[in-house]
Amino acid sequence: MPEVLSQGEIDALLSALTSGELTAEDIKREDESIRIRNYDFKRALKFSKEHIRTIERIYEHFSRLYATFLSAQLRTMVQLAVASVEQLPYEEFVRSIPAVTVLNVIDVMPITGKFLLEMAPNIAYAMLDRLLGGEGQIIDASHRFTEIDTYVLERLFSRSLPYFSTAWNGIADLQFSYDTLEINPQFIQIANPNDIVLVVSLSINIGDVAGMLNLCMPHMVLEPVMPRLNTRFAMATPQRQGQDFEQQVEKITRHMDNVEVYLRAELGYANIQFEEIMNLSIGDVITLEQRVDSPLFIKVGDELKYRGLPGTMHGHNAVKIAQVVEEG
Repeated sequence: MPEVLSQGEIDALLSALTSGELTAEDIKREDESIRIRNYDFKRALKFSKEHIRTIERIYEHFSRLYATFLSAQLRTMVQLAVASVEQLPYEEFVRSIPAVTVLNVIDVMPITGKFLLEMAPNIAYAMLDRLLGGEGQIIDASHRFTEIDTYVLERLFSRSLPYFSTAWNGIADLQFSYDTLEINPQFIQIANPNDIVLVVSLSINIGDVAGMLNLCMPHMVLEPVMPRLNTRFAMATPQRQGQDFEQQVEKITRHMDNVEVYLRAELGYANIQFEEIMNLSIGDVITLEQRVDSPLFIKVGDELKYRGLPGTMHGHNAVKIAQVVEEG
């Protein structure tokens, strides 16, 4: 938007032109210098501000889901938040991470490509310590990951992948599957060195341990869904999510209709001593707390749901429903 000059600024400009302190050619050269911008073709911007805002919104949702998942798995408070979203060449991203770190390679379907989730070693050590019964202490930096450590981390990360799908659900129907875990970033090549990638940095706190998670997404992988990364589509997301929620409720209800449950009718209760039970014989009568003319308790599982009357039907013992217990 062009800058609007105030009346005082206009008067000062006219005065400078009149006195000769400033010429029209000077103003033209200054204006041209403002319009010229340096452009680095090695860092060509592939994502607009609108794309970045939508991606940030997606991973804010993911952060809430993932923090809840990790809190349950690690049995401690985990805080997760989006720290930054930036685009840069893949080579620059690889140079920015430590020589020894935790790299999780994630396959993205149906689009062809991979995401890379990089985790600071101190965070990985704290997770391992919690999972193996410790208090979340940071292990000595010289410690190397064993095969057991790697297996435990792979299992933890693979169980978190549905939360990626949930976070992306309003934008695109993406399915994520775990590929592999690597320690050395030089062994991972999910994009060409000069390809632009979008890096979402998440700050994470596990108890007293703080660190970063970096999610690297190549432009060529996101390109098929980029038309959906706009404000108009994002604003329509809640309606779609509401429709998806209704469909899920309907689906769950339909499956619940076919679930088998245990139904029992209780004739009554009696409290007697063990000695009396041992001395029972044929013909003895046990007095119940339930009156003969009182309705029976009918339970679904352990919950009281109905009251009914005993009887027979087609030669079989039966119970007739007389009342529905609303609080059951």
